[in-house]
Amino acid sequence: MALQIKRSSLLLSSFLFLLLLSSCHVARYVWWNYADADDYRKFPADTIRNGETSHPFKTAAIPVKFDLPEKYRTANLNSVDDLLASKKSLAFLVIRNDSVVYEHYYHGTSRSSVLASFSVAKSFVAALIGIAIQEGSIKSIDQPVTDFIPEMKDPGFKKVTIGNLLTMRSGIKFNEGYKTPFGEMAKFYYGKNLKKYTLKLKVSGTPGEKYEYQSGNTQILAMVLERATGKTLPEYLEEKIWKPAGMEFPATWNTDSRKHHEVKSFCCINARAVDFAKFGQLFLDQGRSDEKSVIPASWIKATLNLETGSRDSQGYPYTYLWRVTKEKNFFAKGLLGQYIFVCPSKHIVIVRFGEEAGDLVWPELFRQLSLQL
Repeated sequence: MALQIKRSSLLLSSFLFLLLLSSCHVARYVWWNYADADDYRKFPADTIRNGETSHPFKTAAIPVKFDLPEKYRTANLNSVDDLLASKKSLAFLVIRNDSVVYEHYYHGTSRSSVLASFSVAKSFVAALIGIAIQEGSIKSIDQPVTDFIPEMKDPGFKKVTIGNLLTMRSGIKFNEGYKTPFGEMAKFYYGKNLKKYTLKLKVSGTPGEKYEYQSGNTQILAMVLERATGKTLPEYLEEKIWKPAGMEFPATWNTDSRKHHEVKSFCCINARAVDFAKFGQLFLDQGRSDEKSVIPASWIKATLNLETGSRDSQGYPYTYLWRVTKEKNFFAKGLLGQYIFVCPSKHIVIVRFGEEAGDLVWPELFRQLSLQL
């Protein structure tokens, strides 16, 4: 009986593995299950090269030692480092005044470790939209997406604008559920033909009327950018942000498959923690790096505009693929508790990547730590 069960398990495993190699996203979902910090290894990727000259952060002469706020203390947690390690963090950086004041890595990672991003990547896409508008490749956020993607099958897209996509108010039908293999999110993440899936999306609501977080919006933005600029998303990111900002390391951006080679723009920029921090620093410095304008300051100002009325599941205002707090801090957020947090009043950037988000409201911890500096 035990041998029969073992053979059945082996047959099931073999079947799933064969399906994994095919285009069946459901099998890939079942085999790989929930997204994790090593997912960048699972998919093909394009390289984003850094320039010959990098602009590394300075290192503070005396590293900061934070006090763990009382609300986070337990019998076993007496320091910020204890808390971060217990919550399965992989990297935690605090930059103040362009200097690293706190830098810790956990569970075998280091400064040179590649970290897979999820929805943090959306904020990079938004920045590229701002650059493309400044350069004239896109007229404005009021331009309909069908100006660039006329082959969208649902005629409802004629009323969907770039601005609707940036604020998650497009009205598209898209199941963002991460725990089902049958929704659009699983198909977009694990499937092998993103362009086909995107062109088949439908508009089920009135554009601009209702906020609903949907990764499909960012995938449409990626197609708009590539049609507008004539460049792939990794090429455009490399040329307009990665090299001009003086990133320390190269990066990669995962694609759906070697055959179709469509960038997974709603996630999947893989880079080092210090370079994610450099991106946050760009927004803190009004888009400038080494006295050069990289991202238009007017775009960053628009990014922090709260007039969209959009609020995420935790009540944070959502605007241009960033979130803003009542204290005027703002942050990019991704699955597994990934954050690029910017506190303008204290000139601080905080980056946290981990294996899970846990039960912490991370932006509140970041705010409390910022108050100590």
